[in-house]
Amino acid sequence: MKNARPLIGTLFLTLWTIGNVFGAELSENGRSFARRHVSAAGGAIEACRSARAAAVLGFRHEHGFNVPQSYEIAAAYYHTAAACGDPTGQYLFGLSYDKGHGVAQDGVLAYMWLNLAAAHAPQLRRPYYLRTRDAVANNLTPAQLSQAQWLAIQWRPGTAP
Repeated sequence: MKNARPLIGTLFLTLWTIGNVFGAELSENGRSFARRHVSAAGGAIEACRSARAAAVLGFRHEHGFNVPQSYEIAAAYYHTAAACGDPTGQYLFGLSYDKGHGVAQDGVLAYMWLNLAAAHAPQLRRPYYLRTRDAVANNLTPAQLSQAQWLAIQWRPGTAP
């Protein structure tokens, strides 16, 4: 657990920095961003242009940083980022499924998104993402683990299970 703390701090600092870069535009316009990017039927391409911003907004909503705290809104933003292939969004969406924050708790989908995050993560974050994924795997039956791996193999950017 001692080794995880610096990585958690690095993740927070990265998201905080990105949030400050986009902060003025996103916090002022957060609700319209959600309507345009999270729930727009034909807006998948437009949403993927802002996948990292969606992950940052989700993090801000999950933790209540300068916006009202809401796990449901956070999960919607994480879903947008994850479906576009953003590893941070995939990791945070997987954690949402693991904890049941904003979505129904589901170990299979948690493992699937964490597995994808580990596969797409930058080399520095990959070991941490793998440890988190493996911790979730310890709570799954062999059949559930097989299903989660199959879902991860079948996943393509722009889609969600």
